[in-house]
Amino acid sequence: MTERRVVVIVGAGVAGTAVLWHLVDALGGASGRRPEVGSVVVADPSPAGRGLAFGEDDPLLMCNSAADANSLLPDRPDDFVDHLRGLGWTGKPDSCVPRARMADYCHDRWARARDLAGEQGVAVRHVRAAVRSVRPGPRPVVTLDTGERVVADDVVVATGVHRPRVPDGFADFTAHPRYLDSPYPVERLRAQLGTGRRVLVLGSRQSAVDAALLLCRDGHRTTMASPSGTLPAVRTSLHAPARDFPPLERLARLDPADPLLAERMTRCVVEAVRLLGGTPLRRQTSRAADPVRRLAEETALAEAGAVQWPGVAAAVIEAFTAFAEGLPPDRRRTLTERFAWFTDRYVTALAAVNARRLLVHFHSGELELAATYPRSVSFGNGTWRVEWPGSRSPTGVFDHVVNATGFHPPELWWADGGAELRLVPHGTDTVRHLGPDLRVRREPGAPPERVWVAGVGTHPRVPFSNFLPTVARQARAVARQVAASGGFESL
Repeated sequence: MTERRVVVIVGAGVAGTAVLWHLVDALGGASGRRPEVGSVVVADPSPAGRGLAFGEDDPLLMCNSAADANSLLPDRPDDFVDHLRGLGWTGKPDSCVPRARMADYCHDRWARARDLAGEQGVAVRHVRAAVRSVRPGPRPVVTLDTGERVVADDVVVATGVHRPRVPDGFADFTAHPRYLDSPYPVERLRAQLGTGRRVLVLGSRQSAVDAALLLCRDGHRTTMASPSGTLPAVRTSLHAPARDFPPLERLARLDPADPLLAERMTRCVVEAVRLLGGTPLRRQTSRAADPVRRLAEETALAEAGAVQWPGVAAAVIEAFTAFAEGLPPDRRRTLTERFAWFTDRYVTALAAVNARRLLVHFHSGELELAATYPRSVSFGNGTWRVEWPGSRSPTGVFDHVVNATGFHPPELWWADGGAELRLVPHGTDTVRHLGPDLRVRREPGAPPERVWVAGVGTHPRVPFSNFLPTVARQARAVARQVAASGGFESL
């Protein structure tokens, strides 16, 4: 009798949950035959379905994309909305919900997949441990931080972000007791700061907004500071596209080597926005120089229904991803940087509900946005002293610093001369080569390993690899390959 295969899924968050669901679904379509996979080991120290992105229960932390864009099932785009409806939710599909709702949804789909697997005779085991390394080969060996070693036939790495970035000027303070490397978990933020503190938040995008809202609610006087000194644009939500956009279809026909590529892509986006109502993009945003005034004006526009550009944002992400996926890394990076005008303000825009909350704190004086980033920082006599650029800028004095500059995307590192993959930083030899099947390769043209990547970790190949519809499609394609013993499945 042929021994049944063992599959290891590294990560039990959104991507890992989606991989498990689609793997069980693919195994269930075996026309009555016993699945070739006999067991699935899911390794993650966090509870199933509750990773860093969606694992917080605090109601202030909202999904940045709409409910209708958050299904784990590409063939059932309303799956998350239907899940919410089953719990009595009466909101609109294009509205945002607290992240805890998404975590509950992932946990529910994870549990259902486990139960369905059991009915098929496939054992699913969740090991509450982190993976230390994977030794590729015909039967990869996965080593956990507990010391346990799991011999697998196929491994899918579906981890999210975990390593906070180190902000400029703070490399010597990362272990300081008055420095928090991230706003998450929220319980740590609350436990270490108490109430009534002066807090410097480094950053001004999504993580920094989360930190500012939590801190101001808990009675802290908060200052946000970033190199740009600006805030994202404001939208109702990032929702699923309601129509096709012919201007975006032209992206696929553009020449990647065209020196005017970024300008041509910008034109495609501007024309697509016009299809949603004819109002130019410049009239859907504020041109105020003061970032708080700009936030107020753009919040009012969004709440008045005068902003159409969010309707094209998801379609732009999809079109840009399809165009740039697989380009040489340097070329893709340059293209992404030149397209940052859209990415930095519009793709990462604030939900209007959070923008309105920020404005309340700005107007009360509990929150301020520094015009510049600290020139230098020191700690003494129980306080942080921040020197701002410019001789007339007063010294800032703070009790705590919270880093909210974001996270490094997850990476795999080659070790032991390429005989082992590490999931924690190890030297500089990172995995740079993923084929269109998302399998790890030592170098271009090398045979693929029996190790796949899904989710944010596909960033060496896929732009916007954290966009949930992309993650869901990747999970389905990878799961089908694994179920078919490694046969290629197109994304």
